[in-house]
Amino acid sequence: MAVKALAELTVMCMVCDGSKVLVQNRVDHEWPGITFPGGHVEPGEAFTEAVVREVFEETGLTVCGPQLCGVKQRADQDGSRLIVLLYQCSRFSGELHSCDEGENLWVERQALPAMKLADTMEQLLPVFFDEQYSEFYLTRDENGQVKELKLF
Repeated sequence: MAVKALAELTVMCMVCDGSKVLVQNRVDHEWPGITFPGGHVEPGEAFTEAVVREVFEETGLTVCGPQLCGVKQRADQDGSRLIVLLYQCSRFSGELHSCDEGENLWVERQALPAMKLADTMEQLLPVFFDEQYSEFYLTRDENGQVKELKLF
């Protein structure tokens, strides 16, 4: 009998303001470090609506016209997948604030690689910054270590 694969749908958005990008220094013990705002897609919610909602909930900013720039997927041992739809946006309004997820701050884009990034964020950055990439694929072994990582 085949195992039914389940997918968890999430979104992440790189908000840009000139040469700066908005980052979140996550305090979650399961995925700490610097990342972009995002979160889960709610049942019945369009992906773009989820981006707008998540960025607003986590940052206080209302993004306008976020553009899909890629996909991150993690295939797990049990056949399930985490699918993260990656967005970029440079139009927004509102006042930045932090949230329970972590501190939000503007940083120079070129400073990102030197920061304490969340797990696999460094390898994911080319999907946001280099148009030749649109997909990030990751598998982990039974101990949670990265087994395979590909950019397409």
